Amino acid sequence: MVVTLVTRAGCHLCEQAQPVVALAAADVGASFELVDVDSDAGLRLRWTDKVPVVLLDGVEHGYWQIDEKALRTALRG
Repeated sequence: MVVTLVTRAGCHLCEQAQPVVALAAADVGASFELVDVDSDAGLRLRWTDKVPVVLLDGVEHGYWQIDEKALRTALRG
């Protein structure tokens, strides 16, 4: 599984979400990637109002406030 966190520079919610999401991914052996929403026009168009966004294998799992328990449950399958 690939866990993607879509973020942007200066986003305090993104800064809070990153360690939570990275640790949850590591705990189950999933790949973790961090993507800047402002690095690509398509990403910005789709996600700009939702950052931080967690994607599990490219599918939206959650945004804004990350529910660690729900994320860990989803990662366990």
